[in-house]
Amino acid sequence: MYDPRVVRGNTYAAKNLPLHSEPDPLERHKQEEMKRRAKARKRAAEKRRIKTPEPVEGRRHVEVQTDLYLEELYDKVPEAIAATQTDLFLDRAPSPLYIPQKSGIDAATQIYDGELFDFNFEVEPILEVLVGKTLEQALIEVMEEEELEMLRKHQVEFEEKRNAELAEVQRLEDAERRRTDEKNRRIAEKLKLMEEKKEVAEKIAARSFTNAYLSNLIPSVFETLNDNGFFYDPRETEIENYFLPWLTHKSNNYVDKIRTSRLLLDHIILDSIRQLNSIGRPILRGLKERKIKKQKKYVSREDWMDPEMIFKCVESKPSNY
Repeated sequence: MYDPRVVRGNTYAAKNLPLHSEPDPLERHKQEEMKRRAKARKRAAEKRRIKTPEPVEGRRHVEVQTDLYLEELYDKVPEAIAATQTDLFLDRAPSPLYIPQKSGIDAATQIYDGELFDFNFEVEPILEVLVGKTLEQALIEVMEEEELEMLRKHQVEFEEKRNAELAEVQRLEDAERRRTDEKNRRIAEKLKLMEEKKEVAEKIAARSFTNAYLSNLIPSVFETLNDNGFFYDPRETEIENYFLPWLTHKSNNYVDKIRTSRLLLDHIILDSIRQLNSIGRPILRGLKERKIKKQKKYVSREDWMDPEMIFKCVESKPSNY
């Protein structure tokens, strides 16, 4: 791998590397200018190259073979049939047994009876060993059976002792449990008796306190209830709750009727006075003039507007007026 920062070979003509890794602006400008010129030359060469003119209307360009040797073209690929025949497969013969090649020299010898082994003589130690081992094994088995019998007897004795001890322990535990139950029962009875005594004492104290407290409470309660109206007379309550509201309602209706009739009467009287005033005004005017002529006396307008004066004028009206 080439790295310009690594100096290789002679260092006398080594290049001076810049302190910073950025390229020189002048070098970068030169490289860009060279790339721009190369692109311009390429575009000029493309423009100078003669291109095939466009086909006229109704025609189109077709690729034509321009090689030196013409090649006949077919729509269908040529085909050929080939065949071959092989010989029949024969079974391979079985492989012969492998017999290694002999090495060494054959030799032979002759042994007569009694030269190598005497059965009667050689069998005695073997029989002694077999009989001894058998007797030893038998003795070991007998000793094992005796030991097992002793172990069984010891186990039976141990179980009897253990059962007796367990029975004794159970008896002691039962006795201790009975004593504990009796103790707990007596403690519970004592506590219950003490609680009953305490409860009786509390009841007696509460009864005495209640009697002392209620001796003055009951009269005050009855007085308060009586003052608040909880003890009432049924007739008085019925009169207050039913009769008096009904009577008040009827009285109000009667008073309303009287007030309405009076208002109607006042309106009737006022209308009558207005009608009489409108009718008797000319009469009053004539009477006034007549009275002035007779008596030569001044009468105020308020006197003439008095209803009594109007009625008097009406009564004293001449028949030919």
